[in-house]
Amino acid sequence: MPVIIAIGVIVLVLVASSVRIVPQAHAYVVERFGAYQDTWSVGFHWKLPLFDKIAKDVPLKELVADFPPQPVITKDNVTMRIDTVVFYQITDPKLYTYGVENPMLAIENLSATTLRNIIGDLELDQTLTSRETINTKMRSALDVATDPWGIKVTRVELKNIIPPAEIQNAMEKQMKAERERREAVTRAEGEKRANILVAEGEKESAILRAEAEKESAILRAEAEKEKMIREAEGQAEAILKVQQANADGIRMLKEAAPDSAVLKIKSLEAFEKVADGQANTILLPSDLQGIASLGCAIKQGMNVAERK
Repeated sequence: MPVIIAIGVIVLVLVASSVRIVPQAHAYVVERFGAYQDTWSVGFHWKLPLFDKIAKDVPLKELVADFPPQPVITKDNVTMRIDTVVFYQITDPKLYTYGVENPMLAIENLSATTLRNIIGDLELDQTLTSRETINTKMRSALDVATDPWGIKVTRVELKNIIPPAEIQNAMEKQMKAERERREAVTRAEGEKRANILVAEGEKESAILRAEAEKESAILRAEAEKEKMIREAEGQAEAILKVQQANADGIRMLKEAAPDSAVLKIKSLEAFEKVADGQANTILLPSDLQGIASLGCAIKQGMNVAERK
């Protein structure tokens, strides 16, 4: 019974060790008796106990390799350091396993060599301003070189470009001078715009003052005109009222049919008013009969005026 149990345990262990489940985004390279046997993709797999061996677990996701700064020399003999970042993906697990001894070291050395070749054809200014061009050339060269290793380089980025200290100081001074120049230009443009706005504001203010003065003069003229019209109308109305009062007085006197005694009294009142004037000499009738005659003449004159 112990022997049977031991054999059963051994069988279970062998069966359990023979079952393999490959996870997502991975591939297993399997060897049998030390030789390549198969590449397992995602899912359930069975291997022969003691004969098959998983040689390598290969990740199929996009990977990133960040390499330290590499010294390079430009066309105009300026030494600088550049560190690169390489994005790659394993497309053939078999070639990746057997194509090169150390894929990461190979990619690092290859990227350094390619970078030196590209930078050697460029001057310092071109190196600082042509990152995209350098990235494209490096990606193309690395992709071709790593294809036999089952690796596809998807993207290459220059992470940092470090020029010599003296050149970096000169560049900082140049950038500072450029910033100061731009600041001066911006300040001058701002002052110019401010002066233009002030001049436009003064012009607009002068126009508004002139229009206000013009409107005020028009209003004053219209007010003076209205005043003169009202005064003329008032004088005309006063004259009409005086004439109307005179006419009413004559009409009332006529309607009253005054006798000779009343006419004499009225005549004397008229002479009294004449005497209150500025005349030095007053001619009076020689007798009351003359005054009566004068009163009759006045009455006739009132009749004539009434008929008119």
